[in-house]
Amino acid sequence: MRKTIDQWIAELKEGLHNDRLMDIYLDKELASRQPARYIHALEEYRKLYGEDEVEVYSAPGRSEVGGNHTDHEHGQVLATSINFDVIAVAAPTDDNVVLLKSEGYRPLRVDLSSLEPNSKEEGTSVGLIRGVAADLKAKGYAIGGFRTFVTSDVLSGSGLSSSAAFEVVIGNILSGLYNDMGIDSVTIAIASQVAENVFFGKPCGLMDQMACSVGGLINIDFEDPAKPVIRRVNADFGAFGHSLCIVDTKGSHANLTDEYAAIPVEMQGVAAFFGKKVLREVPEEEVIANIPALREKLGDRAVLRALHFYGDHNRVTDEVNALEQGDIEGFKQLIRDSGNSSFKFLQNVYASKEPQTQNVSIALCVSEKLLGDKGACRVHGGGFAGTIQAFVPDELVDNYKTGIEKVFGEGACYVMKVRKYGGIKVLG
Repeated sequence: MRKTIDQWIAELKEGLHNDRLMDIYLDKELASRQPARYIHALEEYRKLYGEDEVEVYSAPGRSEVGGNHTDHEHGQVLATSINFDVIAVAAPTDDNVVLLKSEGYRPLRVDLSSLEPNSKEEGTSVGLIRGVAADLKAKGYAIGGFRTFVTSDVLSGSGLSSSAAFEVVIGNILSGLYNDMGIDSVTIAIASQVAENVFFGKPCGLMDQMACSVGGLINIDFEDPAKPVIRRVNADFGAFGHSLCIVDTKGSHANLTDEYAAIPVEMQGVAAFFGKKVLREVPEEEVIANIPALREKLGDRAVLRALHFYGDHNRVTDEVNALEQGDIEGFKQLIRDSGNSSFKFLQNVYASKEPQTQNVSIALCVSEKLLGDKGACRVHGGGFAGTIQAFVPDELVDNYKTGIEKVFGEGACYVMKVRKYGGIKVLG
């Protein structure tokens, strides 16, 4: 149910939505900041578009817990939504045009009368908006124009999937305004991936979008990516006395698209050697038996990246079992093993063309010295720049945060919680 901006602001000031916000954001300090954040977004909407009856939507960032670069080979992942998110104040229009202002960026206008990919829109938010709308319409859902103001505390380029959160919030706006929130989270995730692959021009798997859209700590098997098998994992890092920390190493993802794109290209090159499309279709033993021929045809890095896939794909099952059995020490060792494989075999910790810039390597080195055998760390997300992930005993969090921020600056370490919701309508 849409309400006027003044009505929402009054309710937020009266604390009528505090329980709802605590349920979403989990952390008392973070939740206490949300009313002011939501009020700011509502007021910014009014400055842009005037008085309206509006709704407010949210889509979380995500953290990849297990399965580094396994999704695009139809492997398994373990991922979680986090309590940092994109929020959007939105209202429908009758002209089939999207007007979007994202805080800190220039306003965008997208005419949905055309839903074809446009090469001039590759690498832009316009392409993402058009792509999500196009795929949802192709699947038979209603779409239409809307006005929206968007603000995010999901760091751009952080490995927390700010782009996937943006795509998912667009999908939820279309679901809420035109489909009575009737578009399921998996469909929105797939539409978001189509937008990123076809309209934005970035070859990514489905993990980011699925984790942001579905929510919670989830094990996803992409053997059939059109029908991914999703299972919620009954585990809470807080119950194990550990916190999930993400460290922003301040490395830039600019000019790294070719580094990311090379990973699926090389892995799928190995699959193609056996007449298959992705590595999930090729038994590991066949790759091992043909290493000499693969090295000659594709080079050493492609072979190493393929072998990383099998290791991290299989580790996901072990990680899920360890968590559900309460074996936090076994889980942390698996995280270390994954990080080791990513560094040595997947080779996505720094860009080979920029060996003098190794923010992630430095963060991993410092983290290991700060944590010893009490914690675990690994490269996070796509890699090459951005963030690392660390599982830190609660009693060491303050010391770890202080130590790592001496290197990367105040505010570089984010202590996060697992959010149980994916993309949702918060107010409306």
